[in-house]
Amino acid sequence: MVIHASDFKRGITFEVDGVPHVILDFQHVKPGKGAAFVRTKYKNIITGATREEAFHPDTKFPKAHIETKQMQYLYSDGELYYFMDAETYDQVPLMFDQVEDAIMYLRENDFAQIKFYKGSAFLVEAPNFVTLEVTETEPGIKGDTATNVTKAATVETGAIIQVPIFIEVGEIIQIDTRTGEYLSRAK
Repeated sequence: MVIHASDFKRGITFEVDGVPHVILDFQHVKPGKGAAFVRTKYKNIITGATREEAFHPDTKFPKAHIETKQMQYLYSDGELYYFMDAETYDQVPLMFDQVEDAIMYLRENDFAQIKFYKGSAFLVEAPNFVTLEVTETEPGIKGDTATNVTKAATVETGAIIQVPIFIEVGEIIQIDTRTGEYLSRAK
């Protein structure tokens, strides 16, 4: 399948020299003189490098097919992180650089989205919201009721999150993994 530069939209994946990229931003430009073009900001899916480039609207690119699977995080042996396909029970070992953004929010047996390109896993995404227990934080100071005062708290996965001063050790909190922000106490 082929995609034209004139069809670019945010989130579309395409290949440049056999390497998959995703559109981050685009703008159709029609100058007073000269030909129209598509100003594009795109990211290499494998390396994460971003690039800005202008394309003629008729430029064709092969569409990059990204497969997404829901997989269960099993364990880490120190070097590799093992995920299992719940349907086939196949295990996929991944390096730290493939899981580093998600692993701080995953406990053993939690599920995550694994992205594959041509059968090779390249990215792990934690669920957008997770519920984790606070394992370490300084006690709140009685009488300190200023709004928006936060303190650092370590959760059971080792991630350090800024939380309101009333949060104590042992509490279960909800976290937005996209921003790393505390949302609320879990019910």
